[in-house]
Amino acid sequence: MTRDLVIGLDSSTTATKAIAWDRHGHAVGEGRAPIALANPQAGWFEQQADDWRASARTAIRELITKVKPERIAAIAISNQRESFAQFDKDGKALRPATLWLDERGRSEIERLSARLGRHEIHRISGKPVDMTPCLYRCAWFDAHMKEMWAKTSKTAEVHGVLVHHLTGQWVTSTASADPMGLLDMQAQDWSDTLIEAVGLTRAQLPRLARPGQRIAMLTKAAAEATGLPQDVSVVAGGGDGQCAGSGANVFAEGRAYLNLGTAVVSGSFGKTYAHDPAFRTMNAMAETGYIYESCLRTGTFLINWLVEQLFTVDPAKNPQIFKTLEAEAAQSPIGAHGLALVPYWSGCMTPYWDANARGVLAGLSASHRRGDVYRAILEGIALEQAMVTGRIARATRPIDHYVAIGGGAASDLWCQIIADASGREVRRSTTVEASSLGAAVAAATGAGWYKSVTEAAGAMAGALTRTFTPEARAHARYQELAAIYADLWPSLSKWNERMAAFAQGGA
Repeated sequence: MTRDLVIGLDSSTTATKAIAWDRHGHAVGEGRAPIALANPQAGWFEQQADDWRASARTAIRELITKVKPERIAAIAISNQRESFAQFDKDGKALRPATLWLDERGRSEIERLSARLGRHEIHRISGKPVDMTPCLYRCAWFDAHMKEMWAKTSKTAEVHGVLVHHLTGQWVTSTASADPMGLLDMQAQDWSDTLIEAVGLTRAQLPRLARPGQRIAMLTKAAAEATGLPQDVSVVAGGGDGQCAGSGANVFAEGRAYLNLGTAVVSGSFGKTYAHDPAFRTMNAMAETGYIYESCLRTGTFLINWLVEQLFTVDPAKNPQIFKTLEAEAAQSPIGAHGLALVPYWSGCMTPYWDANARGVLAGLSASHRRGDVYRAILEGIALEQAMVTGRIARATRPIDHYVAIGGGAASDLWCQIIADASGREVRRSTTVEASSLGAAVAAATGAGWYKSVTEAAGAMAGALTRTFTPEARAHARYQELAAIYADLWPSLSKWNERMAAFAQGGA
């Protein structure tokens, strides 16, 4: 039987999806399995590494009830980033894995920054100082769990754990390793400076492979556990953000992908290493190059929060609420009758890197209605993205359009607001599972279907169904609003710092 399918295995924070894709980027079958998440105390978020493995097996087994396993040529992994676990010499987990949501590394940020220098950490890793990378949790383990840390034979992120499960080898992708914050981005190797600072050695870390590189075939045990043929190739994939970029063919000239999901993540591609507070520098899901990535922690999460907590509407009981609110927001003018919203409900990453940042709703009056508030959310996120994209373009290369993916991309109003606010076209993609497709792009390359990941992405990325073009008058109006918006957070940041300290210190 012809090996005409590859699997993009997407191991996210809540579930694993195993999707089979053909060489044209069409999904032909899918399997899913949940992953439990624990929050044992405030700021701690954990999962069992065995659950990552069990969920992957279950998802693959469900998939092959829908497609013949003999059709599968290769598999590559897309994974939740900055989530990692520790193992003994027999490959047994020493403790629960910590996730990208985990905040215990916050206490180590200043100590590590003082030792190495904030600029030096950013220069080496491509990541401005922030609690999300594993680097700071490594420092926390080194300081607070010395015995466990000393027993660690291997520490690996989700990609490395699943590759080991499938092949028996401790290997991970440079596009999954680099979000950990331990990689020298220019050398494309583990940074001796960073790993030594947190009590690690190279022997404790997986071997590195570039996305699209074939790692090994399945072990006999993995083939039996998943139901796949043993000669299926395991190919290096990468972090879910970079995979989503490949799924949207971020390699096209002038393009940035824009994932309007729970968080709002955007990225553009370039071959030159650059670092700037406006973005995180990630390894691209390709043989060479980088993704200049912005991240706003609250996207559709904030919209859902507003509807459920402030408007006290249960979307499960009233599924039309979002269409109703969009219609009301469409009747509100640009600037929502003088209402501005800064969407930092979960802190701020790009461009201010302030974990204590909080949301702002400014300009409220008794004349405002919920449609104004809803529009202010859409505009606040759009203005934030326009501001950051402009800074990225100035520091790297021109960006003239977005490819919109994720649940929020279904909103015509939001896409038009983003186009008008940024002065850039927004092109809606048909791709729903962009991260899985990006992993499939790598798998197709490793299977020999295409000469490179960039060629595979061009052939497999989803079609673009609609283009939202900036309207000249609206863009001019948004430029006026953007100048006002850009001053809001800098004016309030010191006040917010005092307020956060007050809230943390009181009963």
